[in-house]
Amino acid sequence: MKYVVVLGDGMADCKCSELGGKTPLQYAKTPNMDKIVSEGLLGLVKTVPEGFAPGSDVANLSVMGYDVSEYYTGRSPLEAVSMGVELDERDVTFRCNLVSLSEGESEYENKTMVDYSAGEISTEEARVLINEIKQKMGGQELHFYCGISYRHLLVWKNGSMDCKLTPPHDISDQKIYDHLPEGAAGAVLKKIMLESYQLLNEHEINKIRRAKGRKTANSVWFWGEGKKPNLPKFYDKYSLRGSVISAVDLIRGIGVCAGLRVVIVDGATGNVNTDFEGKARAALEELRGGKDFVYLHVEAPDEAGHQGDTETKIRAIELIDEKILGVVLQGLKEYQDYRIMILPDHPTPICTKTHASDPVPFAVMGKGKGGNCYKGLGYKQPGSFDEDSAKMSRLYIDKGYRLLDFFIGQGKDE
Repeated sequence: MKYVVVLGDGMADCKCSELGGKTPLQYAKTPNMDKIVSEGLLGLVKTVPEGFAPGSDVANLSVMGYDVSEYYTGRSPLEAVSMGVELDERDVTFRCNLVSLSEGESEYENKTMVDYSAGEISTEEARVLINEIKQKMGGQELHFYCGISYRHLLVWKNGSMDCKLTPPHDISDQKIYDHLPEGAAGAVLKKIMLESYQLLNEHEINKIRRAKGRKTANSVWFWGEGKKPNLPKFYDKYSLRGSVISAVDLIRGIGVCAGLRVVIVDGATGNVNTDFEGKARAALEELRGGKDFVYLHVEAPDEAGHQGDTETKIRAIELIDEKILGVVLQGLKEYQDYRIMILPDHPTPICTKTHASDPVPFAVMGKGKGGNCYKGLGYKQPGSFDEDSAKMSRLYIDKGYRLLDFFIGQGKDE
């Protein structure tokens, strides 16, 4: 039996007046997602438990079968693992975004969060800026690591968790004064952020970006604190050999911690200008190479949601449907037994530009021995893959980490 999970990060949304009262999922043309619904099963799942912030870390851990109340230790340590950073039990890690803050105010606290991604700065430009931060602000205790685009890492050796931090994508277009780090450790981080603005705002790279009309990467911003994770191996849980395909360090890090093979696809970027079809081909190659399970993650809808970009979010959803699901469904025809699932991890509503905790739709379909076990379970089958249709289904999984048990376990002994 072959298993494929296709996760469109942040695909779920709210109804948009500009789309005639439809959500992007309802508006987009998604014949392959709808095919999975019509030939399989549609339901609703709560991926973010009560008491947890609706981040991709919590939601994807849940979808991969891990109870976050037991195993979650923070977002940034998962990214550290993906980057190959060795962590000690006493280390504290922080996500370090390069962000764009407004430039007109003299006081740092009065600035506005213009862009949490610094205009999706290139990794090449970001590396220069992070190396500058590392040289001027790093030391024996503070270690900076360059990641991808705007996503970077700070490891504080023997650091403190006494801080309250706010993700920058939660405060787009807002003044930052109410969202600056708090607590004893937060005071140290706030000082670094302020000094980073003084260092980066007039850096040559930002002078060039400003001259070209691009957003500057003029400050670092810390969030997502955590400590070294310890996940049970995926194989020990499910007796399946698996792979993870993603462009972002977070998902790759979860894969590493779970003992899954991490597949790097050339041209995978984390935004809509990614190699969608390349990811689909890579998934099929993993199956042909002997893997039983592939988790294919696509970041593009989430990025569009954070930017408030309706057109790009719809385009991302349609590309997932055509270039990923279409290719994967065709490739799965060579197997007698398979199951496939499509879902978002959480909503990223365009109207708020940040994550929400609402339950999300999921659809599953299978073929062959035990593969078509989803049929005949008595659940009402609406006709399309979207939020409203999923709410009409009687199938609701209230604990996200049980979804994979449902996906893999139904009909397993047939």
